[in-house]
Amino acid sequence: MSSSEHSRGYLVAGLFLAIGGVVCFSIRPIFIKLAYAYVVDPVTLLALRMIFSLPFFIIAAVWVRSGAQHRPLAGRELAAVAALGVLSYYGASFLDFLALQYISAGLGRLLLFIYPTIVVMLSALALGRRVTRWELLALVLTYGGLVLVFAHSLEGEQKEFWLGASLAFASAVCYAVYLVAGSEVIARVGSVRFTAYAMSAASAACILQFFLLRPLAALDLPLPVYLYAIGMAVVSTLIPVFMTSEALRRVGANTVAIVGALGPVTTIAFGYLGLEEIMTPLQMAGAALVLVGVVVISVKPRTA
Repeated sequence: MSSSEHSRGYLVAGLFLAIGGVVCFSIRPIFIKLAYAYVVDPVTLLALRMIFSLPFFIIAAVWVRSGAQHRPLAGRELAAVAALGVLSYYGASFLDFLALQYISAGLGRLLLFIYPTIVVMLSALALGRRVTRWELLALVLTYGGLVLVFAHSLEGEQKEFWLGASLAFASAVCYAVYLVAGSEVIARVGSVRFTAYAMSAASAACILQFFLLRPLAALDLPLPVYLYAIGMAVVSTLIPVFMTSEALRRVGANTVAIVGALGPVTTIAFGYLGLEEIMTPLQMAGAALVLVGVVVISVKPRTA
């Protein structure tokens, strides 16, 4: 196999990992909505998600440490990994949960998925990466599609709208910083080790928050809630975070971020299939635009 073929296959695999991660993450709102039918608050549900995820991340961390080529992390590297984990899978997630108390879920998704534009700008400002016309075209297509998908959410005024919008934007900034900084850290420490350590730190933060804010009696919940939490931990946390970390290593933050715009579209599709939510013709048109944008970024010309 030639080096060019190997490189092409390597990048294509990274692209499919990014898409797979987005699809798995997109199932999370379905688990949350099903669990909320049993009146579970965000703090408790977030903690349950991480309680069931944490053992797998600890196992992954131990497995990486036992490898023949294991290199102990310097204190500065370990602190960076832990900070990025807390910033993304605790900070961004919790801000998103809070935002949805003040704005609709559709508008929340739209504002959250502004993060690819933030990633492109941060990459240009902090890393000196040039924004290509191809990336700009992909952004225009994907976000034009998202506007169509969520146009109905922009109608009318809602109480405390700006507070909710600010929280959603802060969540997007947290995730964008994670993607940009994470791609650089992953290149040094490896995707599996990065994910295991970062998610362990995020899990600890979520669980600590629960014990600070809720009594143990809050865990007295119906069995279906625990089943949904386990599904969210495995399908929408464990699997996609490893896929996304490896995708970051293979194709970079910009591509992963723009592919992430598929998230709201796939969430709508899963809602239509699993919760019988209606998908309007306007939403389907917007979803088609997002898919075109993802295709554009996937086949972008490579510079010499």
